[in-house]
Amino acid sequence: MKVTIYGSGYVGLVTGACLAETGNHVVCMDVDRGKIEGLNRGEIPIYEPGLDVLVKRGMERGLLEFTTDLVKAVDHGLFQMIAVGTPPGEDGSADLQYVLAVAESIGQHIDEYKIIVNKSTVPVGTAEKVRMKIRGVVAARKLEHEFDVVSNPEFLKEGAAIDDFMKPDRIIIGTDNPRTTELLRMLYTPFNRNHERIIAMDIPSAELTKYAANAMLATKISFMNEMANIAERVGADIEHVRQGIGSDHRIGFQFIYPGCGYGGSCFPKDVQALSRTAAAAGYDAGVLNAVEATNNRQKEKLYEKISGFYGAELKGKVIAIWGLSFKPHTDDMRAAPSRVLLERLIAEGASVRAYDPVAMDETRQIYGDLAGLELCDSADDALQGANALAIVTEWKNFWNPDFTNLASQLGDKVIFDGRNLYDPAVVKSNGLRYFAIGRGERLN
Repeated sequence: MKVTIYGSGYVGLVTGACLAETGNHVVCMDVDRGKIEGLNRGEIPIYEPGLDVLVKRGMERGLLEFTTDLVKAVDHGLFQMIAVGTPPGEDGSADLQYVLAVAESIGQHIDEYKIIVNKSTVPVGTAEKVRMKIRGVVAARKLEHEFDVVSNPEFLKEGAAIDDFMKPDRIIIGTDNPRTTELLRMLYTPFNRNHERIIAMDIPSAELTKYAANAMLATKISFMNEMANIAERVGADIEHVRQGIGSDHRIGFQFIYPGCGYGGSCFPKDVQALSRTAAAAGYDAGVLNAVEATNNRQKEKLYEKISGFYGAELKGKVIAIWGLSFKPHTDDMRAAPSRVLLERLIAEGASVRAYDPVAMDETRQIYGDLAGLELCDSADDALQGANALAIVTEWKNFWNPDFTNLASQLGDKVIFDGRNLYDPAVVKSNGLRYFAIGRGERLN
């Protein structure tokens, strides 16, 4: 089948590569000429394990193309998938300008039946806005063309996006036309073979489902962070608590690992956007507001532990940071807790030696030559001259360090662990002090 995808970021590029892998002819269109030229040279603009292989194979088979040619893009696909960003506006609501710009472009060039598919994360009512935008542009051309608008939200985890697409938990199709459901069912047949994964519903429900899913996961994270903060104050070990509640199948172990806050491109903006949608509908979403506030506080947690340990002596200290991306297996630093920590440390006169397995280029783009920040070539290099170590991202190559080496390298022999990677007793037995989230030593 022929598919056009607007946007070549995480969602658009993964979707295009996976659809091409299963034999569809996909054209990815982007207004960023530099990005498209790079893709045509085989340069992948994001870090996603396995994506480079799929893109290369799709291009070699002639099933995956990249273009800036809007006319070609609209002409090509029966399915016109919108996968552009919906960043938060000033009030936290989703900014739909890029989605509606694509809709307008489709309306300017559509000349036969098309299915416009919203894959971008968008609030309830966006499909209708897209429909009205296209209809208005087509009417201005004094033409009439049949088209349908569908909500088909993505559920891709950065770092595991290909597996999520190829083996989805569910495929949500929101439509008001049964014909489009069947056409999308055909498109998704290769991903729906073992058992029925397609859930068809009305468009507003499909739009809300995506936000509800991310908000639920974010709520679990913030809840566990609250429990960790309570554990610190009452002398409990949050790791024991996690095991105790996770064994309840109604709760489960996923997304109940306490830490220094969630980040990324989805959870922060989606919780905000859903809260703002509720407010626009006249409802105060107290739980969502609390989730957002708890997460914002939690991102300060590591800095509070470090500043509480050093007090007035923080100025001039050198802090090694392991992990900069918001989670492992990605170079994405959007809303990453590492940014809060390093910016606070530098603002208070400390300096930072930082390392991440894949996010170093992204860090350079964000911070350039920021005074007080030194980017290092390895985890061990980051320890050189450091007084303390802060762990922000749970990359697996940080899980089993040589604690004897850490004790000899760190001037003040102290670790601040924002992801609870280590057994406090093991760390302490190696002559190190250890401050984690809801376990280990406590400052008060």
